[in-house]
Amino acid sequence: MADRSMKYGFWMPVFGGWLRNVEDEKMAATWEYVRDLTVHAEALGYDLSLIAELNLNDIKGVDAPSLDAWSTAAALAAVTKKMELMVAVRPTFHNPALLAKQAANIDRIANGRLTLNVVSSWWADEATKYGVHFDSHDDRYARTSEWLDVIDGCWQQQHFRYSGSYYSVADNVLSPKPVRQPRPTLYAGGESETAKNLIAAKCDAYLMHGDPPEIVGRKIADMRERRERLHLPPMIYGVAGYAIVRDTEAEAQREVARITDVQQSARGYQNYQQWVTGSKLEQKISLEDYSVSNRGLRSGLVGTPQQVKERVAALSDAGVDLLLLQSSPQREEMERFAAQVMPAR
Repeated sequence: MADRSMKYGFWMPVFGGWLRNVEDEKMAATWEYVRDLTVHAEALGYDLSLIAELNLNDIKGVDAPSLDAWSTAAALAAVTKKMELMVAVRPTFHNPALLAKQAANIDRIANGRLTLNVVSSWWADEATKYGVHFDSHDDRYARTSEWLDVIDGCWQQQHFRYSGSYYSVADNVLSPKPVRQPRPTLYAGGESETAKNLIAAKCDAYLMHGDPPEIVGRKIADMRERRERLHLPPMIYGVAGYAIVRDTEAEAQREVARITDVQQSARGYQNYQQWVTGSKLEQKISLEDYSVSNRGLRSGLVGTPQQVKERVAALSDAGVDLLLLQSSPQREEMERFAAQVMPAR
């Protein structure tokens, strides 16, 4: 059986889907779709949704619609009752004291259900198109470190002061504070040494792209060691995964073949050719990584209900506390996953 201690979350389809080779996934990037999906997912027993923050559409192309993370989160806070709303936030796009105020207000609307996924940015072209300065990799993490200090201070203290290389705050007053104390949970992901050291020191949870349980287990062991060296409490560990549950393994593999067929989309095929030219990965892996975002197929949540349950158990044994699922079309596939894989709630 699936592990009852596992939390089940899903990526909010703010981009209209997750498949680069399938033009129309029947999940429009609209408020109406994500509202109805989230209310339904809460009723199905899902614990959490990650709401990605990008002003351009990374999946369907820069001209395609994408929803704003923060206004969407505020609206969802008002129409849900139990689900945790994990909102991605990029320090380069938000003044930390102002974001602390905004987040605290949404957390009050949600009665303590807001959490943050802190992302140190990666898309230089997006920043340029929105008039935002884009730092080098290590500078982005130096900025993020200060940003975390400021937001944490504003949430926990009144008359907070801070002076750093990137941010200065004089006598900050923030009322009301977030419901959850000492602060809303701070999630973050990253695979560089700079990222992992910062996350271990200043965040509460570590998020990973999709990978098999043995690789995920090594990553978790590494982060646990970093955390222990700092004498800090255990973290929460989450991993992304693209879910395909079918009655037979052959049916599941046919769906993998369909969604990784770059030639069904002229734009997808052209983008894939450009992407793979500069890649040194083995062809099959690179094709799957391109086709589905966040390395989702690597987690192996593909097969019969029993096979997927066994994979969930293996990820749990590796130390995973949270699965962040993608699927397409999302509503129908999440219904199937809840009915056939998730334990009764």
